[in-house]
Amino acid sequence: MTSIWLDRSESFTSDPFEPGSSYDTVVAGAGLTGLVTALLLARSGQNVLVLEARYPGAVTTGNTTAKVTLLQGTFLSQLAGQYSQKQVQAYVDANREGQAWLLRYLDEHGVAYQRRDAYTYAASPQGTEKLRQEVSAGTTAGLEMEYVRDAGLPFPVHGAVRLAGQAQIHPLEVLDTLVADLRSRGGSVVGGVRLQDVTGAGPATVHTDHGTVTANEVVLATGIPVLDRGLYFAKLKPSRSYAAALQLQEDQAPPPGMYISVEQPTHSLRDYEVDGRRLLLVGGHGHHVGRARSEKHHLGSLLDWAVQHYPGAVATHTWSAQDYMPTNLMPFFGKFPRGKGHIYFGTGYSKWGMTNAVAAAVGISADILGGNVPWADTIHRRVTSPSGALSAVALNAGVAAKLATGWGQVAAEGLRKDKAEPVPAAAPMVPAEGDGKVYREGPKPVAVSTVAGTTCKLSAVCTHMGGILHWNDSELTWDCPLHGSRFTNEGKLLEGPATKDLPAAGKA
Repeated sequence: MTSIWLDRSESFTSDPFEPGSSYDTVVAGAGLTGLVTALLLARSGQNVLVLEARYPGAVTTGNTTAKVTLLQGTFLSQLAGQYSQKQVQAYVDANREGQAWLLRYLDEHGVAYQRRDAYTYAASPQGTEKLRQEVSAGTTAGLEMEYVRDAGLPFPVHGAVRLAGQAQIHPLEVLDTLVADLRSRGGSVVGGVRLQDVTGAGPATVHTDHGTVTANEVVLATGIPVLDRGLYFAKLKPSRSYAAALQLQEDQAPPPGMYISVEQPTHSLRDYEVDGRRLLLVGGHGHHVGRARSEKHHLGSLLDWAVQHYPGAVATHTWSAQDYMPTNLMPFFGKFPRGKGHIYFGTGYSKWGMTNAVAAAVGISADILGGNVPWADTIHRRVTSPSGALSAVALNAGVAAKLATGWGQVAAEGLRKDKAEPVPAAAPMVPAEGDGKVYREGPKPVAVSTVAGTTCKLSAVCTHMGGILHWNDSELTWDCPLHGSRFTNEGKLLEGPATKDLPAAGKA
C-alpha cells in the first residue's frame, strides 16, 4: 500500500551522519513539523541536523489527504464544548498562521497548490445540528463560514458548512522544497538514522541507532514523542484511517471542493490532477490502531462506499495513515516535560496536520529563539476540562484492558481447558500467504507471518510497553493495540513511540 504522493520516481539522498558532531539543534522527524521547524531555525543562523528513521514524508505527511483548511469537520464546535472562547480563538489563530505561512512559502518558491472551498456535510437529518454548531463556533472565531443546502456532491446531503478559499497540496512537493531550502542554508537531513534517547543538557547527547551527536536543543517531531518522560502515549489515541485514489468514468468528475462528513464512518473527498487526469481521493473509515478485526475490511468498506457513488470507479492507489488524537482535543507543542528546558515537541493534530504542524513549528522555533507568540502562550495555559479528563481515563482503562486480555489470551492458549495444565509445545506454525498469527511457544508469545513466500517468527511483545501485537491484514504489519507502534512483518520498526525493532522469537 503506497500513497499516491509516495509513488514517484524521485528518491531521497541522505546527507552523511557524522557521529560525535555537535549542532545547535537536532530535529527528529522529517515530516512537515520537523522540516518547517528546522528551516525556521536555520534561517536564524543555527546549525541544524534533521534525523529521519526512514525518509522525508515516510509516515503521516506522506500519507495525508493534504487539505490545508481552517474548516476541520466539526472540530471547532467540539473545542468550544470544552474550552473558553479565548482558547478556541487561540487555536483558530494558530491554524490561520500555519495556513498563511505555508501558502505564502509555496507562492515564494513556485510550488503549485489549488484553491478549493472546504465543506463539512451532513448525510443525515441528525447531522445538521452539528453543522449549525460549527457555523456558530467558526463565525464567533472570525471565520466566514456559511450554512448551505447544496455542496456540489453527486449524492443528496441534508446541509453543509462551507468555508471558501481553502487549499490542497501535494505534500511531498512541499517536503522536497523544504529539504532543498534547509540544505541551502547549511542544514543537514539524514535518513535511515533513528533517535532513541536524549540524555544530559548543555549540550544534550542525542543517542541514535548509528551513534551519538550533541546539541543545545532537541526537537521531537516524530508523530508521537519517542521519549516516554512526558507520558504523552497516555494522552493520545492512535488512529489508523484509509485512503484511495480513484480513476473515474469519462462521464464522471470529482466534486469541486474538499469535503468531509459529519457522520461516522467518516468520508473525505478531494480531487488530484496527474498526467492530465483528475482523480478522486477518498478517505476515512478509521479505527484505533491494532484493534480492528480486519483492516482489510475497513479499506474495502471505504472503496465500496466510493464505488456506490461513483459507479465504475477504479482504485489506482490505496493506503493508510496514522494520526494521534489528544484526549483533551487541543494539540501539544512547545517545551517537553522533564526535558531540562532543552527538548521540544509537537503532537496531537487530530488529523488536521497541514495547518497544525506548521503552527507547532512556528511556536517551537519561537520558544527556542526567544520569540513570543500570543496564541501559543494561550494554548500552553489551557486547563483540561472534566470531559477531557474522563476521555483520558477511558483511553487508559482501555489500554490496560487490552494489555490484560492480550496476555490472557496467549496464556490461555498454553493451558489445557480441563486441568489448567501446560499444553505440550505445538509444531511450528506456518501461516498462509499474507496471514499472521500470535501463539505461545513455551512461556513466550510468538508472532509468525508469511509474506512473499517468507515466514518470519518474532517476539509478539511490543518493544515499547509490552503489548501483544496484532496482525494488520491490509498492510501486512504487526501493530500494537496499546499506543500504536507498528512493525514490518520482519520486525523493523515503522512508527509509534517504540524505539527498537522486534527481536526474533526466543531472543526477547
